[in-house]
Amino acid sequence: MDSRDHELKPELTKELHATLQARHELGADYEPALVESFLEKIEQRLDGTVERRVRRELAERQMAAARGTRTAAPVEGFGERFGFGVISLILAIPLSAIAAVNADLEGLVVCWLGIVGVNVVHASRAWPRMPGKRRRSSSDWED
Repeated sequence: MDSRDHELKPELTKELHATLQARHELGADYEPALVESFLEKIEQRLDGTVERRVRRELAERQMAAARGTRTAAPVEGFGERFGFGVISLILAIPLSAIAAVNADLEGLVVCWLGIVGVNVVHASRAWPRMPGKRRRSSSDWED
């Protein structure tokens, strides 16, 4: 975890308290705008965190390539799967609204089937092979 990640938590807590205070003072009429503003701030911080991690990974790979060593294949962890799920749910909100407005219930169902499908495909990359199953090699066909 980056040291900057520890700094974000108090900032986000302050932002959340400010948003809740503004909602209390302004009333429920401004709630959608306040929530959207808060979500934009979270998205900006998430983008910054992802960008820092990508730059760090790229720098590590470039250093390894310069040394002539190979890096191990990146292992997808819980954090990447969780982040992908969170981002897909955040994007699901406007996609659902667009689908519902333009194609009613059918469009909404197709939209969510697509969202679920993308998440299943992404998650399936991390599933281990089923025990007892093995890939056929070319020697299997020669027998």
